[in-house]
Amino acid sequence: MRYSTALVILLLLTSPASAGDEQYVLGADSKRKDGTPVGKVTRHSHKSELFPGTERDYWVYVPAQYDGSAPAAVMVFQDGKWYVNEKGQFRATVVFDNLIHSGEMPITIGIFINPGVVPAAKKGAKARRNRSFEYDTLSDQYVRFLVEELIPAVAKDYKLTRDPKMRAIAGISSGGICAFTAAWERPDYFHKVVSHVGSFTNIRGGHVYPSIIRKTERKNIRVFLQDGANDLDNLHGNWPLANNQMAAALKFSKYDFGFVFGEGGHNGRHGGAILPDTLRWLWRDWKPQTGKDGKKQ
Repeated sequence: MRYSTALVILLLLTSPASAGDEQYVLGADSKRKDGTPVGKVTRHSHKSELFPGTERDYWVYVPAQYDGSAPAAVMVFQDGKWYVNEKGQFRATVVFDNLIHSGEMPITIGIFINPGVVPAAKKGAKARRNRSFEYDTLSDQYVRFLVEELIPAVAKDYKLTRDPKMRAIAGISSGGICAFTAAWERPDYFHKVVSHVGSFTNIRGGHVYPSIIRKTERKNIRVFLQDGANDLDNLHGNWPLANNQMAAALKFSKYDFGFVFGEGGHNGRHGGAILPDTLRWLWRDWKPQTGKDGKKQ
């Protein structure tokens, strides 16, 4: 039986828990705490010019501490609905609230973006999912979409940083390789990358990254990878092997990188459990600035 690439990717993301996943549970920083200010999340939609015909939903998280007096850091999440869901595996906005409140990460506006969909052309037809084309393709098209379309749309309402070291990008599965590609193509824009069970396999040629990393002058990006021994092994490749190859290449080329390899499968259980520590590592050298009034910004 043959499956389309879009259907294969959907099956990957909706796969059940694997052996080893039960050990990964959410900690205190992924849960609501009394006295911690809660940020605001709003839902939006966007029609893209760089991906003609596509429409998508996205969510903007604004921390309670943001007052517009100074530019906020930015973190962009692919497959946004997976990360913004407060009852999901990542609960990123809850983690943001806790770590921003504790001063362990900067005041950060989160942008949670779904992949594009081409609406059905006629009644009874199915919409076309554009996820694999956008996420798995090795080109600058998606990061151009972010830099030229989506982030400027958010910047109309909020003051966002222009410092690449204060911008981060993340994703799961094909969203993970997408996040890496965005920073790889535009290290002048995104300095920090997080990939959860990243699809560095041959869906659309992503298996070549380890050799490219080894043969390319080191770029100014900080990379965090997470994967598990029970991740996928299918016609596109072996996910654990691919992520270990990525880590080896980053180590060889002396990148600032982190790699957590566990026993989980192709889901967000492990990545969600360690998200607070991942963000602490990502922002480990960030220091709050003090304004003229002596208050932290």
